[in-house]
Amino acid sequence: MKISTKGRYALRIMIDLAVYENGSCVRLKDIAEREGITLKYLEQIMPLLTRAGYVRSFRGNNGGYMLAKNPEEYTAGEILRATEGSLSPVACIEDYPNRCVRCGKCPTLSFWEGMREVINDYADGITLAALAKDYKEKNLNL
Repeated sequence: MKISTKGRYALRIMIDLAVYENGSCVRLKDIAEREGITLKYLEQIMPLLTRAGYVRSFRGNNGGYMLAKNPEEYTAGEILRATEGSLSPVACIEDYPNRCVRCGKCPTLSFWEGMREVINDYADGITLAALAKDYKEKNLNL
C-alpha cells in the first residue's frame, strides 16, 4: 500500500487549516505557499474534503476554507480514507463480506486482515490536533 500525493497533501492541508485558521477563513493561495503545493492541485483536493464534510468553503473577499469541526474530532485515518479510499494493504480485503473466491482457503488472508487492522488502528489513533501540535513544535516561530 502506498499513500498517493493526494492523500499526503490532504493531510497537510488539514494540518495547515488547524494551525492557521484562528477563527477566520484560510485562503488556498496561502496554503499553497506555505505547503509548497500548486494551487491547481489544491483545487482538486478541496472538493474531496468538502464533500466528506471535513472543511467548509466560503466565498467573497474574506472567503476561503475552515475546518468543519475541531481538530480533536478528526483522525489521520478518516482524512486519508476521504482521498485514498480504503487503507487495506491488498484489494481482496477491501470488501465486506470478502468476495475473493480463495478467501475460505487463503493461507495469507489472516495476515492481510491483521495488517489492515494495525494500519487502521494506528491511523485512527492520531488526531489532527496531535499532528497540528507536532507541526507547531517543529516550526517554533508559530
